[in-house]
Amino acid sequence: MRYNRQRGFGGGARGNSRSFGGGRNKIRYMRVDPRILVKKAEPVAINEYQPAHKFSEFPVTSVIQQNIVAKGYITPTPIQDQVIPEIMAGKDVVGLANTGTGKTAAYLIPLIDKIEKNASEKVLIIVPTRELAVQIMDEGKIFARGTRAYMTLVIGGVDINRQRRELSRSPRIVVGTPGRLKDLVERRAFNLNEFGTIVLDEVDRMLDMGFILDIRSLISRMKRERQSLFFSATMSDKAKMVAREFLHEPVVVQVATQRASENVNQDVVKVNGRNKIDLLHDLLIQPGFEKVLVFGRTKHGMEKLSRTLVERGFAATAIHGNKSQSQRQRALTAFRNNQVKILLATDVAARGLDID
Repeated sequence: MRYNRQRGFGGGARGNSRSFGGGRNKIRYMRVDPRILVKKAEPVAINEYQPAHKFSEFPVTSVIQQNIVAKGYITPTPIQDQVIPEIMAGKDVVGLANTGTGKTAAYLIPLIDKIEKNASEKVLIIVPTRELAVQIMDEGKIFARGTRAYMTLVIGGVDINRQRRELSRSPRIVVGTPGRLKDLVERRAFNLNEFGTIVLDEVDRMLDMGFILDIRSLISRMKRERQSLFFSATMSDKAKMVAREFLHEPVVVQVATQRASENVNQDVVKVNGRNKIDLLHDLLIQPGFEKVLVFGRTKHGMEKLSRTLVERGFAATAIHGNKSQSQRQRALTAFRNNQVKILLATDVAARGLDID
């Protein structure tokens, strides 16, 4: 592959793009200089955050305090330290923080406390993916142990009739994805007018996935007087529009976090005519590739590559939209527990998952 400043890579005839097909079906590909994707990790100075509170100082019930201690929490993260008091004061909140900063506990702890102190309180938590919903449920059950905050999960890929039965028990916290929530509301499985608090988590991701109309439909059915909490990694123009539409005089908490790319080596591996799978094989057997995430564009491609790697002796598995929810959850659990070393995924796992 050669580089020419005017022609880009590959020696194309003109300009810096190529088109295939014709009419409406024409696909236009841009040539990109791969050197812009190469970046070495840089040392990042970390300024240690000094929290204003300890978890023991938050005025939550004794049962919730016991659950916090059992979880091993002592000092709150920046987002927890700043958001928990605002939620407990009943304010609408915009929390801007990346995955892995503790934002899930930042809203679960005060909302479970709110339910404990108000017998009629119900909370709706909307997230973009099934995996994130399961993750929130798992964490919520720890903080809600021994309280009245009964939780249920409403996501696609599992038995909808079982979810209807769960909703008939009048859970205090419902965690779900927009499509399945809307479906069950339209089937009158539960009444959103009973819910006085809503959490939109990973808002930027939900907007990217085109869920804005479903979100509007769900919120329109809730109480007019409600507490609304909005969490996102970024604040795009679309996200700002959603915040203006759904929140009332919100408190904005923005946590300074380093970008993931700052301490990660980024490189481009040139194929130079070799078979890509053979090249990937040679990379995966090198030191430093003990636990690997591989992202690809298509579900079929990731499933095929997973089977190929297994045939070559690698402990690999894949998650994508064609997998059932139980299959996707088993794959994630196996990857977290180091039962498989290579997880292949489409963008279903691109954001919101906390994988050590």
